[in-house]
Amino acid sequence: MEHPNPNMLKPETASEPLLTLSGVHTHIGQYHILQGVDLVVPRGGLSILLGRNGAGKTTTLRTIMGLWKASAGSIHFDGRDITKLATPDIARAGIAYVPESMAVFSDLTVRENLYLAARNGPLDRARVDWICGFFPALKKFWNYPAGNLSGGQKQMVAIARAIVEPRKLLLVDEPTKGLAPAIIQSLIAAFRELKATDTTILLVEQNFNFVRSLGDTVSVMDDGRVVHAGAMAALADDGALQQRLLGLSLDSHQ
Repeated sequence: MEHPNPNMLKPETASEPLLTLSGVHTHIGQYHILQGVDLVVPRGGLSILLGRNGAGKTTTLRTIMGLWKASAGSIHFDGRDITKLATPDIARAGIAYVPESMAVFSDLTVRENLYLAARNGPLDRARVDWICGFFPALKKFWNYPAGNLSGGQKQMVAIARAIVEPRKLLLVDEPTKGLAPAIIQSLIAAFRELKATDTTILLVEQNFNFVRSLGDTVSVMDDGRVVHAGAMAALADDGALQQRLLGLSLDSHQ
């Protein structure tokens, strides 16, 4: 098993990572899901978390967010130990989470979904306009119940809600799953613009064309541990490494 080297994940311009998981274990009932996760997310840019189904990727995001509690190890965010914090306190520290299920408020309109996410006051109209530039359907369905939207449109609402206010770290779980190519292109544009701001992104994704065009660094999980960490470009160029770590060539997994 290849052990990750945290130094491989640090951009030359960053002295300290934004997020560090050290020896994190998570139990869900009788199941021991995370078995000593060491993960470094550099400050700035976009980091990818890859791995086979059941490797522990979603559990890692949920543990960072405090939805499931680490049973051992530590999680440090922006110089602060957040391991034992409650989820609302983690959110207030500057982390937003977009789950795979999207989890929009179905009975509320698109506007109301975004309004609830604006913790610091009224919606910033300029920022909403910026977000709607990527997702024009949000304006079209502004006063529609979110539950009436398509899966792709709900994903837009979920991501818009997470970024309606500036966040230091955005956790996103498989945003392209089941989406049409045109919507995926909108997501690529949105994430590229977010990378240019102060938002760091940790993304779980299986669409390799999507992550290859966006990812700066990558960590690969297997059996509840991180078994490889490095530059996204290096993994993208090494078919043998892809086969060894993931059991397939990523070019064939789109």
